[in-house]
Amino acid sequence: MTEAPLVAGVELGGTKCICILARGPDAIEDRVQLPTTRPEETLSAIEAVLERWRGFSALGIASFGPVSIDPHAHDYGHITSTPKPGWANQDVGERLRRFAGVPTGFHTDVVGAALAEARWGAAKGLEDIAYATVGTGIGVGLIAGGRPVDGLTHSEFGHLRPVRFPGDDWIGTCPFHGACLEGLAAGPALKARTGVSGDQWAADEPAWDMVAHALGQLLHALVLTGVPRRIVMGGGVMVGTDHLFPRVRAAMTKSLGGYVALPEVADADTFVVPPALGGNAGPLGAIVLGAQALEAQLQASFTTR
Repeated sequence: MTEAPLVAGVELGGTKCICILARGPDAIEDRVQLPTTRPEETLSAIEAVLERWRGFSALGIASFGPVSIDPHAHDYGHITSTPKPGWANQDVGERLRRFAGVPTGFHTDVVGAALAEARWGAAKGLEDIAYATVGTGIGVGLIAGGRPVDGLTHSEFGHLRPVRFPGDDWIGTCPFHGACLEGLAAGPALKARTGVSGDQWAADEPAWDMVAHALGQLLHALVLTGVPRRIVMGGGVMVGTDHLFPRVRAAMTKSLGGYVALPEVADADTFVVPPALGGNAGPLGAIVLGAQALEAQLQASFTTR
């Protein structure tokens, strides 16, 4: 069996950055965590790590967003309209590609997590999945045929406007849409609604029903894309809140109303699952992005001979 290539991966998050040198989850050679501060300070620190690791075959970058993923766009590889101070319109992907000098894959952190969970984690063996993160924000990575579902830009399912829970007219927290999914069910929304962070809510807190209802609408929408054979749900709101998964599954099933009569969807316990890779999902996803970029370059070289 051919040994997997040695790839450098960068998961750039809003508060921390994880750099990883690996061939896969069982062959991690180094892992470095850095704080995400000002762009120049953070990117220079990443470059210092990459310089120390010289000799890797490819680089993958899984970044917080929104980001530009169209390779033909003038701002490809940039973080775009983020509210994070100093990071709007910041070149990340192309800068690190030029520095590393190897084939480089670039996408969102949630797509990275989806790729990793599909290859090694809770959706292993499935090429068509969705990974939904519910934490500080809500985001979804869609994978079809083992690759990100791409087009004009990446998906923004967290900003769908859901059917509201009966009697709930709370305005939500999203500065753009108010009561979109993120404005109703992300971590900051939970705290804004009750004055207490979600990790302090009791299991019988009535507001959980409203959160589960909103997230059920998210899963409803994902099922109707026709893509995922499994949905993995991670992030700080979902992970460690065991009682939330049954409620969200039930909300999805009720919302669909039997419309998608497929056994995979009907078995909600195996269709909607927690992640298996934990904190390594994003960094390992960057490894997959790098390996895919290397594969694409090798194929292009072969076809032009």
